Amino acid sequence: MVAPDHHTEDLLRDLAVKAAHVRKDIVQTVYDAGSGHPGGSLSSTDILTCLYFHHLRHNPKDPRWADRDRFVMSKGQASPLMYSILARSGYIAIDLLKTFRKANSLLQGHVEMKVPGVEFTTGSLGQGLSGAIGMALAARLDKKDYRTYCLLGDGETQEGQIWEAAMSASHYKLDNLCAILDRNGLQIDGPTEQIMSLGEVAKRWRSFGWHVIEIDGHDRDEILRALHEAEQTKNQPTIIVAKTVKGKGVSFMEGSLSFHGRPPNKDEYVKAMQELDEMIQKAETSMGVN
Repeated sequence: MVAPDHHTEDLLRDLAVKAAHVRKDIVQTVYDAGSGHPGGSLSSTDILTCLYFHHLRHNPKDPRWADRDRFVMSKGQASPLMYSILARSGYIAIDLLKTFRKANSLLQGHVEMKVPGVEFTTGSLGQGLSGAIGMALAARLDKKDYRTYCLLGDGETQEGQIWEAAMSASHYKLDNLCAILDRNGLQIDGPTEQIMSLGEVAKRWRSFGWHVIEIDGHDRDEILRALHEAEQTKNQPTIIVAKTVKGKGVSFMEGSLSFHGRPPNKDEYVKAMQELDEMIQKAETSMGVN
């Protein structure tokens, strides 16, 4: 793994371009379907872009490769993000995104294991971390060195199962497990702190025996450094608490609860795509791409 002080400007620019294309996929996919969850998909985009296009050990040509790292999308409603990442990684055809949420489509509203590259079916929130712990324990039993990553929504961590899982992971000292918390502060019914306060998030996870790293979830250099630190941490699981903005990348979606689970209308779609095209152009220009 590349040392954290060797993240070149070219790498960070390349990840910026990829993230911009993924954001455009998310908006297009949800608009075409007429339903879906754009807000939480956009807030997690930079995290998954860094994970899949730099850090994760995986092989799209062999999705069940025994030595691959595992990733669990516990916030299963962020399927537009997951499917874009899988398409742009080479697991599925990019044209398949047009079928999102259509009858008989492979790509349904919550991520399912029938999709190549999906390790665990999720959508009933709170279950993904338990599945990830099972994978991390399996690696230990099989004497494998693969790592397991799990993306959590902050509203999701109001579920009791999350804390049973957190206790289990620290009990078994699962240093091959890294959870990432998308801390965008909003859930379907409103701000997390009004619905069910999460309090001092970092302090709470530390009290459960986890190594905690707090970052800006849109700073790709910070994300890469945190993933590297997690890999170097021994004898305890790691959680990366990533402060994010719901709807990040589309001006009128940013920080807006209304886009938790609804697609843009036609005018909003046009404006969003214009903004994202400009984002792509800016990112490509900074790389010297014509």
